[in-house]
Amino acid sequence: MSRENLINTTRAILAKAGFDVSSALSLRSICFDIVGRKDDRLLIIKVLSNIDAFSKENADEMKILADALKANPLLVGENSSSGPLEAGIIYSRFKIPIVSNETLAEHLLEEVPPFIFAAPGGLYVKIDSDLLKEIREINNISLGTLAETAGVSRRTIQMYESGMGAMIDAALRLEEFLNVPIIEPLDPFEYKHDGKHAEYAVKQSISAPLEHMGEIGFDIIPVVKSPFDAISRSPEITMFTGLGTEGDRLIQKALIAAEISKIAGKHSLIIVDKKRSQNNIDTTAIVSNDELKKMDDKTELTDVVFSRSTKK
Repeated sequence: MSRENLINTTRAILAKAGFDVSSALSLRSICFDIVGRKDDRLLIIKVLSNIDAFSKENADEMKILADALKANPLLVGENSSSGPLEAGIIYSRFKIPIVSNETLAEHLLEEVPPFIFAAPGGLYVKIDSDLLKEIREINNISLGTLAETAGVSRRTIQMYESGMGAMIDAALRLEEFLNVPIIEPLDPFEYKHDGKHAEYAVKQSISAPLEHMGEIGFDIIPVVKSPFDAISRSPEITMFTGLGTEGDRLIQKALIAAEISKIAGKHSLIIVDKKRSQNNIDTTAIVSNDELKKMDDKTELTDVVFSRSTKK
């Protein structure tokens, strides 16, 4: 299946599941292809035919965006060098969860969650560690008995009780012996936000307009593999911020930023060299360099963006 068809399939699954879904982004060399939102869950999704093509640079920028926007990054793929991605299994690369469209559809449309995740050494399941320990202690079962049943060491049983994943066969033997379902379903959207986007931050000098925004009170998170140049934040507003010049390219960037910002529940801003007759393109606010230079407090720019973020 072509990547275009894969992307359209992913979008269709999300839409059928009740997500607000962006168009397939048409810009090259960006770290995500789709943005989707349902209730409080915001997804940033990259779609690749072969997941081996997913680079560390892509992963790092997805982490930057996920941490800054409190979103869930996800890679949807079809194959790897080892063969087709199997249904019902969560893979990962650079700590970004990976699923096939089949797994995504089963989870969202059929309410059948995955139970298996791939990790170095094989396939694993997640055990309800608290339940395992509780049952063992209530029934006065020794670590040695469970270890012998599962075919692992006592130390491994202790690690299961501390939250470590288990090989599938060992977990199934424990379930059968205890006669209690201890294998837990997995959430393919689960991502541990560490708030360390600076750890992945692009090592680059920022442009004068972004530097000025930083000086007047915004937290600037530069990006290079996104359809905008930075995420600008303050306690009052989060903006997808781009730098633009006149022409079709500016309009395209503004329209993409507007669509993403509406789905993400944020705002979008493009800073241009010269004052335009229009103050906005769709819901993307347009501010000139000269206007920005005259602002000496983040509240001024915030008010302008709020006022220009409505279609006129």
